[in-house]
Amino acid sequence: MSGLMDIIKARRSVRTFDGKPVSAEDRQKLEAYMADVPNPFGIPVEFVLLDAAEHGLSSPVITGESLYVAMKVDRGPYADVAVGWSFEKLVLYAWTLGIGTTWMGGTFKREVFEKAVGLGEGELMPIVSPLGYIAEKQSLREKMMRKGVGADSRVSAETFFFDRAWNVPFPLSPVDGTAELAEMVRWAPSAVNKQPWRIIATDGCFHFYLNHDKGYISEKVGDMQKIDMGIALCHMAAGLDEQGKTPEVFVGDPGIKVPDGVEYIATVRG
Repeated sequence: MSGLMDIIKARRSVRTFDGKPVSAEDRQKLEAYMADVPNPFGIPVEFVLLDAAEHGLSSPVITGESLYVAMKVDRGPYADVAVGWSFEKLVLYAWTLGIGTTWMGGTFKREVFEKAVGLGEGELMPIVSPLGYIAEKQSLREKMMRKGVGADSRVSAETFFFDRAWNVPFPLSPVDGTAELAEMVRWAPSAVNKQPWRIIATDGCFHFYLNHDKGYISEKVGDMQKIDMGIALCHMAAGLDEQGKTPEVFVGDPGIKVPDGVEYIATVRG
């Protein structure tokens, strides 16, 4: 498809780094990018770079890292979705610099990271990630983790892309660009690779719904699957932008009948 699609399909979660610190030049580029990562919900998301040695930061599933990025956001409606959108923008940008990341909502001492980031009352730190250059070989633990969650596999677009009504397959086509858009969303990362998004297309609008699974909401993290929805929305909007369209993201439930346990999140028009 496009250069962006190549980046999305090439990018993977990285848990084994080569031990070299991020260069001053690349760090400066990251800081400049992080200073302004808007999201369509108008919710400020703050990124903070943290030196691992200085703050005593680590994770039992990560090796060779020297730098982390954490994010802070005020608690409130759509904070999780905004985090997903904003962090995915950073993740994809970092990959273009040859810098690996992995989304982490757990498997680290949260209280140590929260202290390092200066988390305030009423704020969430949903996600952190190591930042670094990718080692030539993955650790055995990383290989096992990727295999365990099926990290390199994706469901077919027909399972989540519907036409005007729930569970009615959309006639995806390369002619109108919908096949490419579906592929952009299909390759979006998600917690334990659950891919919880469902899309119902109507008259140029793509309505995004969350097909909830149990066990993904916590007081410290928020709703991990709503973070996933932000990632998927980001990919859809980026795909429309690549097609030369101007995507508009808004919240306006179209009132389509959906099963119990399914929640409307937002709409992308383009």
